[in-house]
Amino acid sequence: MKQIYTILIFFISLFSFAQLTPPEELQAYYANVDFTQTQLDLFDDLAIETISSHTNFLTYTPGVWEACRVTDEDPLNAANVLLIYGYNDSDDNHVTDRTRNKQLNGGNSGTDWNREHTFPRSLANPDLDSNGTDSAPNTDAHNLRPSDVQMNANRGNKKFGDGSGNASAVGSDWYPGDEWRGDAARIIMYMYLRYGTQCFPYYATSGTANSVDPNMINLLLEWNAQDPVSTIEDKRNSYHANTSNTYAQGNRNPFIDNPFLATVIWGGTQAENRWGDNPPEDTQAPTVPTNLMASNETATSVDLTWTASTDDTGVTAYNIFVDNTYYISTNSAATSITVNGLSSETKYTFAALAADLADNTSALGTSVETSTLEANIGGGDFCAFETFENIPDNSTSYSNRVWSGDDNSSQQWQATRARTDESINGRAITIDVRSTSDGSITSPLLPNGVGSITVSTQRAFSGGTGTLDVSVNEVFVGTIPYGADVQTTTISDINFNGNMQILISKNTSSGDRVTIDDLSWTCYPSLSVADETLKQLKLFPNPAKTNTIYFNTDRTLDIKIYDILGKLVTSKTINSSNNYVDISNINKGIYLVKMTSGKETSVKKLIRN
Repeated sequence: MKQIYTILIFFISLFSFAQLTPPEELQAYYANVDFTQTQLDLFDDLAIETISSHTNFLTYTPGVWEACRVTDEDPLNAANVLLIYGYNDSDDNHVTDRTRNKQLNGGNSGTDWNREHTFPRSLANPDLDSNGTDSAPNTDAHNLRPSDVQMNANRGNKKFGDGSGNASAVGSDWYPGDEWRGDAARIIMYMYLRYGTQCFPYYATSGTANSVDPNMINLLLEWNAQDPVSTIEDKRNSYHANTSNTYAQGNRNPFIDNPFLATVIWGGTQAENRWGDNPPEDTQAPTVPTNLMASNETATSVDLTWTASTDDTGVTAYNIFVDNTYYISTNSAATSITVNGLSSETKYTFAALAADLADNTSALGTSVETSTLEANIGGGDFCAFETFENIPDNSTSYSNRVWSGDDNSSQQWQATRARTDESINGRAITIDVRSTSDGSITSPLLPNGVGSITVSTQRAFSGGTGTLDVSVNEVFVGTIPYGADVQTTTISDINFNGNMQILISKNTSSGDRVTIDDLSWTCYPSLSVADETLKQLKLFPNPAKTNTIYFNTDRTLDIKIYDILGKLVTSKTINSSNNYVDISNINKGIYLVKMTSGKETSVKKLIRN
């Protein structure tokens, strides 16, 4: 049965929006934007303008090269271009060069500059060049900056992360340098504005999620405020807005025109308002949320409720902590949430704090303890489900889709060749599995194993009958039929332990367009005698405040550590004499540690402080 959640959003603006009047030279460009709007309403208006004004689509070669020669020209030497991340022209190290002869473009390390995708191609979903080298996301000149060839390679596809000083790797992340951090932030914001779900900021940036919009990372708002707009950024914006220029795109980056727009949309650290006086900074934190209560415990979830906080400008979100580590945000002023993705038969401590638009936060409220229930083994009540209610759009086109599941976590479901306008029991997703199409649905990495899977299907539009394949962890587990009528099918006795991922895909060389809804599954934590040994195995310290964790094992184990998005972050084979794993490259957060010995597997939670 569908669950319908009503969220009341309470918000009182901190800012005087009467000051948001573009200067005369920009009023024609922004004529269709309503600057009295706030938060994501203003984001949507700016997105429409940014997309519709992008009328000239550059070729990767020579279009982007030629544009960069003009837009990134060194103000002090017209023969050169500025190199993003560069910082020193006099240290006899070409990698750190800040400028380079504009004609030396190419791929030779030591002499040339090339085109840096500030939002990396491979971190977008789908990749920026998934529709070809000359597709708009891949050739968007607002994202492409000249860079030393080796410096570009050093960055690779690392996410941006916090740091200081000159550009360098910081753990597994990349700090763009003090001079370039504002440029980088405003480019990532632009790519999100221009390409939406394909370029969520958290795909390309590490850090805490924003309380207004969980797709935004607060570090970008800090950089946007700390590093003001440069002359080069203004020059790039002016060039591309003027369609009489040969290699101009026609659109602007609004966050260069006024960094304060980011503050109006996402709050956080207050940036410079280039269109008027800066309003007084909000420094008052909300009051502490009280009366936190836990209820409706299942094997994998707990319902939390609390009494609302108060604030001089309005509470925008509550941040939920699990075992003293940030877990999820309500992303609104709602005073309840269901925390999903928990381990069965485990005691947890929950706490909450309140946040306002300026990211002032209260202290943590009084915590509450509760335990999850025993999971069902291979059958019985469902321990998790996906209803597809959170798919962000309602579209008749077939394309790649990405969305947060019913638990509203940062873990992403994905679908290929999918449309979102059909329904069975409320919202549903339709995949195209006809002869020339390979539509599919892929879950994020999910905890607690799977005993059985149940799903509803119906053929969309005209066609026949058929089946879809279902795989778990790339292992085929059965088929689900579809036809003209709604069918609900259960695949039993799957029985996978630990971390798992579900894939629904084409069964034969020809098929139909199939609508899928109400996917649910039972957990499967049953253990063999050998698995019981793994279950009792300890890893310490946990929570881990040091860069090393240890395992009290007398056997050989394959260790794999995944983040909550299901991405493998580190792996190692250990034994009794080499029983530790280096986690210095792992950021703070919650992780899953998969331990494998032969055919036996166990998964434990790791908290990195």
